[in-house]
Amino acid sequence: MLKQTLLEAIQAGGVELKKFFNNEFTISHKDGVNNLVTEADHAAEAAIISAIKKNFPDHQVLAEETGQHINDSNYKWIIDPIDGTVNFAHGIPLCSVAIAIEKDGEIIMSSIYAPVLNELYFAEKGQGAFLNDKKISVSEETSVLKACLVTGFPYTYINMSNGPIEVFGRLVKKGIPVRRLGSACIDLCWVACGRFDGFYEHKLEPWDSAAGYLIVEEAGGKVTDHEGKKFSIYQHRIIATNGKIHDELLKWVRDEF
Repeated sequence: MLKQTLLEAIQAGGVELKKFFNNEFTISHKDGVNNLVTEADHAAEAAIISAIKKNFPDHQVLAEETGQHINDSNYKWIIDPIDGTVNFAHGIPLCSVAIAIEKDGEIIMSSIYAPVLNELYFAEKGQGAFLNDKKISVSEETSVLKACLVTGFPYTYINMSNGPIEVFGRLVKKGIPVRRLGSACIDLCWVACGRFDGFYEHKLEPWDSAAGYLIVEEAGGKVTDHEGKKFSIYQHRIIATNGKIHDELLKWVRDEF
């Protein structure tokens, strides 16, 4: 029932995303330049929560737009109704719906759906990761210098030493290709299926990373914070790789060369 509900919920969100995509909708702004929220975000989130509550009314929910729905349950559904909202608002198809299920503090199941690309990702703890029902795995690249990487930049630049622009500059000055797609969920999925060899970012929220985190790990990859410690979705910094370049990429991000 858990998996069935997850897939029903992700499809419900995808229906709303696709319905509004390249059509007219209202747009408002959150903190930061170009940090958008659209009518479609709210519609997708409502459809997702409705699908979940139909079967699991007592489960907790953490959703990007409506926040925390607290109940007395050890299950929590973590929802990003549209990841890549700026892409979505500009008619760029790199946008997705993401849902993760946390039980007792551990992500046990997740799905990311990019309906315009017709890509549905699914992972369950200990059972592998899948794209459109076909098992996926990370790449075999062993060198950062030969890798294809992906990153993102926060809407509000964090005033810190060795921030996202510095790390990006350090990599591209060595000729390492670093892409910026505008959707952390798709970034993580594309690491999981071997299109990218690694991903790093300085400021993600739980709904940005929870679903993709499990998908990468179940595809054979590795996910940590920027110190190389066990990743938690409740802190901002992430490095996700095929595992083979992980320690080297950590050094690049931390400026230890």
